[in-house]
Amino acid sequence: MNTSTSTTHHTTDTPKLTPLDELCVEELIEVAQNKEGPNIEGNSRQRRALEQLVKRHQKQVYISLYHLAPERNDLMDLTQEVLMRMCRSIHTLRNPKTFKYWLNRIITNLFYDTLRKNRRQLKTLSMDEPYRDDSGDGSRQARRDIPDESALPEERTLHGELDETIQHAIQQLPEHFRTVVVLRELQGLSYDEIAELTQTNLGTVKSRLARARSKLQETLKPYINE
Repeated sequence: MNTSTSTTHHTTDTPKLTPLDELCVEELIEVAQNKEGPNIEGNSRQRRALEQLVKRHQKQVYISLYHLAPERNDLMDLTQEVLMRMCRSIHTLRNPKTFKYWLNRIITNLFYDTLRKNRRQLKTLSMDEPYRDDSGDGSRQARRDIPDESALPEERTLHGELDETIQHAIQQLPEHFRTVVVLRELQGLSYDEIAELTQTNLGTVKSRLARARSKLQETLKPYINE
């Protein structure tokens, strides 16, 4: 009598992981912090999660720095430094929901650190002084436009032209006014968050923001009244 022995193979199913480009920022942070749980990809998935965070936020970081210091010629280097600090410190972020504020704190801290180190080299701009190019021709004036490859010049609308005018007006503000405008209007931070980032009291933040808005309204009055 033939006796057949059946062998049962037990396999452990590895849960299918969601592609990183389909994850929201908070989920990416958890992967980068290795809070997703054990998986066959291990550190490789963590590294790619960080790369995805860098990819999604590098333009935002550059634009924020550009608004804070439009006269600097090392914005790409500063952007890379911010992103490296973000990657090195991502494990210290306890609440992924505060990532936006946390990243802005890195940007602002680097901005002020650099400003203090290079105070003598930084050029102070007057509100009434035109911004000139490096050609040596004092009669020429250079526009301070943010590089934008999303649309060709002929595709720009009137709305886009107004946005450029607003951006240019922000860039002409004194540094302490420009900073609060960028953090409040462009980054969406609260008054309390701005006060903490800039190490000033709440009243100073509100006062600077009110004066900055007044200056912007005066500059943009011809466009608003059209």
